[in-house]
Parts: sequence; C-alpha cells; structure tokens
Amino acid sequence: MKIRLYNARILSMKDGEDIFFGEIHVDGNRISFAGKSEDAPSGISFDKEIDCGGNVLMPGFKNCHTHSGMTAFRSLADNLNLQDWLNNEIFPREAKMSGEDCYWLTKLAILEYLTSGVTAIEDMYLTPETIADACIEMGMRCELVSGLNKFGPTLEVLEERYNKLNDKHPLIGFKMGLHAEYTCDEELLKNTAKLIAKYKAPMYVHMSETKTEVDECIGRYGITPVALFDKLGLFDYGGVIYHGVWTTPEDREILKKRGVMVVSNPASNAKLASGIAPITDYLKEGIVVALGTDGPSSNNCLDMFREMYLVSALGKIREMDPLAVPATEVIKMATVNGSKTLEHSDTDILAKGKLADIIMIDLHQPNMQPILNIPNNIVYSGSKTNVKMTMIDGRILYYDGAFTDADVDEIYAKAEEIMQRLR
Repeated sequence: MKIRLYNARILSMKDGEDIFFGEIHVDGNRISFAGKSEDAPSGISFDKEIDCGGNVLMPGFKNCHTHSGMTAFRSLADNLNLQDWLNNEIFPREAKMSGEDCYWLTKLAILEYLTSGVTAIEDMYLTPETIADACIEMGMRCELVSGLNKFGPTLEVLEERYNKLNDKHPLIGFKMGLHAEYTCDEELLKNTAKLIAKYKAPMYVHMSETKTEVDECIGRYGITPVALFDKLGLFDYGGVIYHGVWTTPEDREILKKRGVMVVSNPASNAKLASGIAPITDYLKEGIVVALGTDGPSSNNCLDMFREMYLVSALGKIREMDPLAVPATEVIKMATVNGSKTLEHSDTDILAKGKLADIIMIDLHQPNMQPILNIPNNIVYSGSKTNVKMTMIDGRILYYDGAFTDADVDEIYAKAEEIMQRLR
C-alpha cells in the first residue's frame, strides 16, 4: 500500500536536523520519501493520502522493558516493595498462568501501547511463543527477551527459542536474557555465559534495581551484580540492563567498556520506591539510555509520555539541577536509543529506506498550545491524548482514537475472564 502523509511538521530525529514542514511517503512497509514537499517526487498514485494538518510526524516510541502479560495484575498488588510484591503477590499468580492467558493479556497491553504511540516493545514474560503470536496478529513489533532463572525454563529451551523465534516473523526477534542475579544460582550464570559466548549474543537482564538487591549480591559474591556479570563473561558481547538504579562509578565504567546499555523505568522505580536512576551520570559517561514502562502491575500503566516526563523531572530532582536530562535527550531515549537496545537500526529515524514505524502527535489540543518548543511540549506537557496515529510496518493500527484492525470487545472479555480466575 502506498500512503502519503503531507502538510506535516516532521521531527525526523536525524542528528542536526531541525523540525521542518514536509511530507512522508510510505511504500509497503518502508519510507520512500521524507522531506520538504517541494522536493517530493511527482506523478505517484497513492492508495491513501492524509492531510496531517500541521501535526508532528516522528518515529514511534520504543517501550524497551515491559511484561505485557502482567495486565492481569494491574492495581492488584500495589503499595509494596519489590521483593514482597514479587514473592508474595506476583510469582504465586504467575504459576497459574497458561500460554493462552499470556496471549490474550498481551493483546490487551498492545491496545494500550498503540494509544501511547509505541511501535516496538522489548517484552520479557512467561511464554514467548504465544506472546509472539499475539504481536504478529496485532501488528506489533516485538523483541522477546528470555527471563531464564533457577525456576525455569532450561538452557536448552533458551537456545531452542533463540534459534526458532528469531526466524519466526519479520516483526519478531528474541534476545538471550536472565531474569536477575538474585533469581539465578552461580552454576546457571556460568552456563548461560557459555551460551552467550557460543552465539556472541548480548545479555539482557534486570539489574541493580534496588539497594537490597545490590547489597545481597555483594553478600553472596563480594561484588556488585554488574561486576559479577562482567567477571563471568555475561557482558562480553554487550547487552542491556533494566533499571540500573543502584550502580557505582565502577559499575558504570564496566557498562561503558562493554557497551552495555541501560533501560530506565522511572514510573515503576518510583512506585516501588526503588530509587532514582543516575541518568546524568550515564549520559556523561556516554552510556546509551532508553526507556521502558516495566509491567502494568508495578507501573501501573503503559504510557511512554509519563516515562518521558518522569525520567526528566526525577533526573532534575536527583541532581538538583533544572538543566539535567533535557527534553531533546529524553525524546532521543524514547526513539533512537530504544532502537539501539532492540537492535533495530531501521526504526530509529524518519528517512528514506527506513521501516515505516511512524506516529502523529496532535498539536491541535490545549496542552500543545502555544507551539513554542515542540520537543518540550511533548515531554513536559504531552500525553496519550496527543497520539493521533500509530503506524507500524506501514500499517495504520490506531487513528483518531480508534483501533483499525482489532476486536477490542473480544480482547476485553477474554482478559476479564482471565483476571477473575487469577485473582
């Protein structure tokens, strides 16, 4: 399908390129033109043309850490610290979940992602095969992440999934990961390191989320989680740590040396009172920072606008500096840097040849007026209500408050049935 999006302000996210008026052409699942209208090719017959009315077109947001199937537990186990929340409320209920449960609950989460302008997710949850099916059917781009731990599955299953799911569908990928240091024994860590070396694969893991986690790791091994993973070779090929709230200067040297990126989850970390991540330190060290919502039980919503606002506001509070974590850097976290953690080089910016993962931000609402500084408006006053369109892989999946290709009533009914059983 050929689509023309015209009369738009374009925030391409190219280095050094300011917002400009122009248009974008989509041919199939790729961008065939992104530039000023006077430079656009003529004589093209489009299947659909959309007048953007001066609204903003930009790359979609990447939610780089989530557990979509946890929609079942939204607002169910609140006001607890991380360890109590996990061990007493979440793990026992997850033990009752089936692959079909994860399938429907993921579909529910995808509806929410689309309303938030999310065009790709990094999802770590129980049954990646059924999560992949849900994402394919809903049109969501997804990198599945293994949450291997001492309770299961096995390394053999991890390797099988790595080989199978990376070839399943163009929208789907699979990353090698561990749930966390504290849910893995030393033997599992060492054996996973061998698998990492075999495939020269990056490692994805929850890490340094709470002070307790770090202190207990030091008690077990005499070093921090970051130092332990580095010592065992788990970061030899880079990777991503989720949270990174409690890292030391020495930890950050390791992350920088190994090319390990950080996905910050400010809303979840604030709600669980885990702390405020040292975002400014990461930026100063040149460590790539992206954003995620975490799951819809610890957060409780899947809203990238809230994450953008909080990572900036909390960063300013932590440093006691209003200049810390500026809006332009935050938007880069939510788009370009997110693509880096996903290893999706074709979704980072709006340019010819890139994948057509595009969102439209509605400026014709009170919270976006006056139009003095669009990046600042998006980060400091923007909300999900400003998402007018979400396009993934050249398909418009959400437009003007409506889902274009989803049976919403069926998803709600299935999710409610599952939630009642799991409660």
